[in-house]
Amino acid sequence: IEGEMGDSHVGLQARLMSQALRKLTGAISNSNTSVIFTNQLREKIGVMFGNPETTAGGKALKFYASVRLDIRRIDSIKQGTDVMGSRTRVKVVKNKVAPPFRVAEFDIMYSEGISREGGLIDLGLEMGLVKKSGAWFNVGDIRLGQGRENAKDFLRQNSDVASAIEEQIRGNITSFNVAEIDGVVEDDTLDDDEV
Repeated sequence: IEGEMGDSHVGLQARLMSQALRKLTGAISNSNTSVIFTNQLREKIGVMFGNPETTAGGKALKFYASVRLDIRRIDSIKQGTDVMGSRTRVKVVKNKVAPPFRVAEFDIMYSEGISREGGLIDLGLEMGLVKKSGAWFNVGDIRLGQGRENAKDFLRQNSDVASAIEEQIRGNITSFNVAEIDGVVEDDTLDDDEV
């Protein structure tokens, strides 16, 4: 790593990452610690087929990681001319602890982090709890606001409405999972005369 700027060190970072991760894995496991690595994408030269994007530092990090997320900004969230946050798409590239290849979209606001209210609006729209007509968002007879950001502000100011939407969403998810499980159990059971 040390040396002149023009010197070439082929594979040096990859070798260091491999050695470091080999030594760190045991200590991380024994101390019940989560380690988060952030990386950037580089383009491989001369790739005709497949994805030319790769992460720097060799293959060791890809191998040792339990969960890998591909996080991309898909849009800017603006208030007037000021950028307040980003609409983000996250794809689970690798997951050893749950099903991989799931995709999620959410708002990351620079002042607060992941927007809870934005998530409530997205899930509410998906489940039919929140209705959108034109630019207006409604929950039953309650008008949340004109435009997504105004609807999020309304939910921030009226936490009782936000809590009610969250309870309905949680109820729908739970009943959906129970119905799904009941369907599997009913299909797998055999009648006495089939045995």
